[in-house]
Amino acid sequence: MENRKLIELKGICKSYDGEQVLKNIDLTVYDNEFMTLLGPSGCGKTTTLRMIGGFEAPDSGEVWFDGKMINEVPAYKRQVNTVFQRYALFPHLNVYENVAFGLRINKTPEEEVSRRVKEMLQLVNLAGFEKRHVTTLSGGQQQRVAIARALIMKPRVLLLDEPLGALDLKLRKDMQNELKNIQKRTGITFIYVTHDQEEALSMSDTVVVMNAGQILQVGRPIDIYNEPANAFVADFIGESNIVDGIMKEDYVVNLAGRDFPCVDKGFEKGQPVDVVIRPEDIDIVPAEKGMLTGKVTQVTFMGVHYEVIVDINDFLWMIQTTDFVSEGSEIGIYIEPDAFHVMPKSEWSEIFGDYSSYSMEHDLLSENTGEEEEE
Repeated sequence: MENRKLIELKGICKSYDGEQVLKNIDLTVYDNEFMTLLGPSGCGKTTTLRMIGGFEAPDSGEVWFDGKMINEVPAYKRQVNTVFQRYALFPHLNVYENVAFGLRINKTPEEEVSRRVKEMLQLVNLAGFEKRHVTTLSGGQQQRVAIARALIMKPRVLLLDEPLGALDLKLRKDMQNELKNIQKRTGITFIYVTHDQEEALSMSDTVVVMNAGQILQVGRPIDIYNEPANAFVADFIGESNIVDGIMKEDYVVNLAGRDFPCVDKGFEKGQPVDVVIRPEDIDIVPAEKGMLTGKVTQVTFMGVHYEVIVDINDFLWMIQTTDFVSEGSEIGIYIEPDAFHVMPKSEWSEIFGDYSSYSMEHDLLSENTGEEEEE
């Protein structure tokens, strides 16, 4: 990936009806990057996308594109195209004419139209569908037509707003791979909006985690997962046990009543911290060999692994393991030093972590289809 800045948002603020939906946003997008804006409904991610597309103007702050400020440049003059969740295809036109639409508006010669439509349909695996009416296509095929129609105009940037939200799970997975391949083959910068953490982790070069109009962390998927900046990010990206701790000294953290070796340093001695331990990083051992011991309250078979909930000192931990344990049994847990990730306390510290408080809030997030986004 070329490390060339393509888009810069500087100090962007936006309010609707007196409610601030973007709070001093700074963001840099690089050329040929697949970036995902990730966060719960209403966090500001769609508004951020619309700022880049020119559909919204900031109340304050600057939008830069390829070294020029473009605050005053209207949407149709930006080198940007958008694919929406609802595709917005023309039902009276066939696949060929839907894809060719932008070229026809520009009065492109027919020979070039034919060549470019053919190229685009091959790119999105719809060769041979030229004469089909879009109303006869599946959701995934309609999505591909929308992407081909956007890409045929050769934008520098493609904006995708929850584009897979209406598809079923298997089709979503297929389209995730498809989109990543298309981005790699075209070299166009993709900026993608989703509330689906798995989608963000599997597709992106860079993930931007947002909440309440703020950017909380920007990084590679593996860094966001392994090194979350605070309890909100840790909870939103994957499953997490977030436990209250105290940093005794460099490389030693105290939690659940005992000291553990860890790899973190640079905190004050005695500083209260949040400690994240991912469920897959915990080993189950016989109770007498455990660093901590607890009672198994729930076991769920997930296909590849079991999800085990363990009550340790009235805090419910989640463990993901391929070893079966039975409900009601006493077990020990063992955690390697590098499985502890220590974070500073934040405004989200007391909200996340224990699995008795987790279910309802996550069900609400997963049911959101993006329809109640912030506009």
